[in-house]
Amino acid sequence: MTDERSQLRTTFNQVALLYDQVRPGYPKALFDDVVSLSGITSQGRILEIGCGTGQATITFARRGYRILCIELGENLGLVAQQKLATYPQVEVRIGAFEDWPVEKNAFNLVIAATAFHWLDPTIAYEKTVQALSPGGAIALFWNEHVHSDASNGFFEEVQELYRRLVPEIFKDDLLLRPEHEVPTKTGEIEQTGLFGEVTYRSYRWDAEYDTATYLNLLNTYSGHLSLDGTRRARFFDAIAELIDTKFNGHITKGYLTTLYVAQRL
Repeated sequence: MTDERSQLRTTFNQVALLYDQVRPGYPKALFDDVVSLSGITSQGRILEIGCGTGQATITFARRGYRILCIELGENLGLVAQQKLATYPQVEVRIGAFEDWPVEKNAFNLVIAATAFHWLDPTIAYEKTVQALSPGGAIALFWNEHVHSDASNGFFEEVQELYRRLVPEIFKDDLLLRPEHEVPTKTGEIEQTGLFGEVTYRSYRWDAEYDTATYLNLLNTYSGHLSLDGTRRARFFDAIAELIDTKFNGHITKGYLTTLYVAQRL
C-alpha cells in the first residue's frame, strides 16, 4: 500500500459524526441476501472489517448476531460504540485489520461495507480465510456512484468545476459511468484461490440532496478532505452556486450497491 493511500484511508476519522449523518446506507434487500447467500444461522458469529460508524453493523445487530468489529479510526469507532451500546453481543475494537491478532476458525461470516478496497490485498484475503470457520463465507459490498437520468445533467456540469478547480482529484472515468460499466470484484476474489464460486448481486437506487447536504457528503470523501482548506472552500462555493442557480437547490445522485458473497474453500 502506498503512503498516500495509507494516509487517505485515515481521513474519514476527521469527520466521524458527519460521516455517520450523511453517508448513504444500504438497501434492505442486501442484508437479506447476505444472510441467505452466506448460510449464516441465527447463532452465527460475524467479523466486520472497517465498520466505520456502524451503518451496516446495526442491521445485523438488530437481527441478534454476535459481531466483532475492527475499525481503524478511533473517532469512527467511538461513534459506532455509542450507536451499538444497546447490543451487548457486539464489540467494536479500534485498530488496523492488518494488525489484528486473528482468531482462527472463529467466525461464520466476514463482512466489509465500502471498506475492503482500503486494505492491503496481500494480507486481507488470507487473513479473512484464517478467521472463517469451515463453511464460513465472505460478503463484501460497496456503494458505487453511477449515472442517473434524474440528475438532469448536474454531474456533467460539475465535472468542469473539478477539472478547472481541483484537477488532482478529478476522475473522469468514475463520475458518470452507467451501472453496466461498474467494474466487478468477482475476478479478484476468485483469483485468490481461497474461495468457491462468487455470487454477485446489485441494487440500483437514487438519493436526493439539497445543497448543504450534498456539500456535507462531499466533505466525507477522502480526496476532498485531502484538499487545502481554502481551496476546498472555494471549490464548494462553486458547487453550491451551480446547484442553487441551475438546479433549484436540489440534485439527485445515482447509486449502485454491489454485493459479493463466496464460501471459504
